[in-house]
Amino acid sequence: MIVDCAVIGGGPAGLNAALVLGRSRRNTILFDDNKPRNSVVSESHGFITRDGINPQEFKRVAHEELSKYPDVRIEKQRVHRINKENTLFQVETENGRIYSAKKIILATGFKEVLPDIPRVKEFYGKSLFSCPFCDGWELRDRPLAVIANDQRALHMVKMVSNWTNDLIVFTNGNKIFSLEEQELLNSYGISIKEKKIDTFIGEDGMLNKIQLEDGTAVLREGGFITAEWKQAASFDSTLKYTLNEHGGIETDSWQRTNTEGVFACGDTRIAGPSQLIIAAAEGSMAAISVNAALIEEKFNQEKHV
Repeated sequence: MIVDCAVIGGGPAGLNAALVLGRSRRNTILFDDNKPRNSVVSESHGFITRDGINPQEFKRVAHEELSKYPDVRIEKQRVHRINKENTLFQVETENGRIYSAKKIILATGFKEVLPDIPRVKEFYGKSLFSCPFCDGWELRDRPLAVIANDQRALHMVKMVSNWTNDLIVFTNGNKIFSLEEQELLNSYGISIKEKKIDTFIGEDGMLNKIQLEDGTAVLREGGFITAEWKQAASFDSTLKYTLNEHGGIETDSWQRTNTEGVFACGDTRIAGPSQLIIAAAEGSMAAISVNAALIEEKFNQEKHV
């Protein structure tokens, strides 16, 4: 059986793509191995009508809605390989099954590689986060930390200062601010700690102190931390799409990659803020683009018959 589209990834981008494809009467398979990046958090924010929803509940509701559309099938499997043969894509899962698809939507998202600091994973997703727009409201007016050791630090500090006036930036042993930048931050009452972080202190994921290598313990009740973003997709493929400077998949405004028939959306592109509502919107656009391409192909075929 040949499906119209295979959607790789069951996050908000992939789910919304499947919804729009189902409503467009496109035979669609959604592959989801259920290993989302936001599994460490208990609430997701910024999505109107779903603000504060548990990520697994969000997915449950989405699956329930997709079940209304007979042309959408969800396969809870990891994709192992994608190859293009002539005009079709062969999608092989890790259990050896092969599916043929006319189009591919890549919505696998990314995974975060946290800095190598003792106990960081205990607090990440509970009192330490990566996105101020997603979690800044819950941490408002508290003594917060920004933990960053590269050029993103200044931008992150400026952003987080929107939610609190009690802010310290920790560079974990790195000197990353110019004298001018240091003076700017100091003028706003934001201090800089350049000592290496020894560990985080607190219970049940709730931060209480940040201990530095010199033994100093700085009181903080939460904060934001920059992580490395890497593609979550682990499958082999012959797809020759281009990556952007952030390691994301490059697309045009219609979510088309430079490989004919391959579309990408959501965090897979790593092109902006990581929010559910943005990812879902891109998934919708990718599906609309797939549908438009299939319609054009249909009419071009009929014109030449």
